Amino acid sequence: MSRVVCFGEIMGRLNPEGYLRIGQARKFELSFAGGEANVAVSLANYGIDVAYVTKLPKNDLAKSVVRELRGYGVDVSHIAYGGDRLGMYYVEKGASQRPSKVIYDRKYSSISTAKREDFDWDAIFEGAQWFHFTGITPALSDGCVDICRDALKAAKAKELTISCDLNYRKNLWSSEKAGKVMAELMGDVDLCIANEEDAEKVFGIKADDTDISGGRLSREGYINVARQLTDRFGFKMVAITLRGSISASDNDWGAMLYVDGQSYFSRNYRIHIVDRVGGGDSFVGALIFALLSDYDTQRAVEFAAAASCLKHTIEFDFNQVTVDEVEKLMGGDGSGRVQR
Repeated sequence: MSRVVCFGEIMGRLNPEGYLRIGQARKFELSFAGGEANVAVSLANYGIDVAYVTKLPKNDLAKSVVRELRGYGVDVSHIAYGGDRLGMYYVEKGASQRPSKVIYDRKYSSISTAKREDFDWDAIFEGAQWFHFTGITPALSDGCVDICRDALKAAKAKELTISCDLNYRKNLWSSEKAGKVMAELMGDVDLCIANEEDAEKVFGIKADDTDISGGRLSREGYINVARQLTDRFGFKMVAITLRGSISASDNDWGAMLYVDGQSYFSRNYRIHIVDRVGGGDSFVGALIFALLSDYDTQRAVEFAAAASCLKHTIEFDFNQVTVDEVEKLMGGDGSGRVQR
């Protein structure tokens, strides 16, 4: 069985009930999530042997995090402990023309203060075939940049396939610093995952004839983005998610996978959204699963787009769908009829 290692920050997610605004809330629902953790849970749901690596404080919140991940079948044996706090974030769900809103409270989290000696990457990567991280992790601190360098060096030495979701976060670092650091790290990456904002903000590569706010997407514009990324960094594959925002409640959703100069587009889905946070991570998890399962390129991008479509109908960040459910949607059964 293939083994995947995911590395990054997991946080507590707090959101008001239903569609209440944060200012209206008198109580918040707690769940746990983070870009790489979301990918790990998706992979575990599909039956992949997956380990999640991070650093957590020694307190009861951390115990809840570990219990949650372990409950999904994620290997937590390489988590480091220490530091003062678990990062948190607040999600206010949007509706119709009111957008969703996220507020982060992650400064001085345990992972952001982690040291290089906290992680023995040779041991962590024992028996692994794939390593996944995102641009969020090196953005947390200069120390995390060094840790990512160590991880990539060890992964490359063991000939792992390496994937990175650019995931630019303007509240963590500037475009200038992101571009400099990520350009250094990209040399070891095989699969780069991005959207139009990530490519533009991090590397200055813009999708032509595309207006996300207006819901207008250009296939040729995205092909050009993937081609420029490949030419600059030598990626084997570039995956780009295609979101047409009609409103906070309704989106068009699809994806493109660029391999060997060829572009493969998924079908487009019109989604009525329950919870869009974690949608991109569910795409990544499904794509890694499909590639590890030797799906051909078209089927791989179709599987990933369908899985992420379904995630948008599920509360909180973790995707909860099975391979069978995804394949039914890929086969055209998107009616939503009751299954008995």
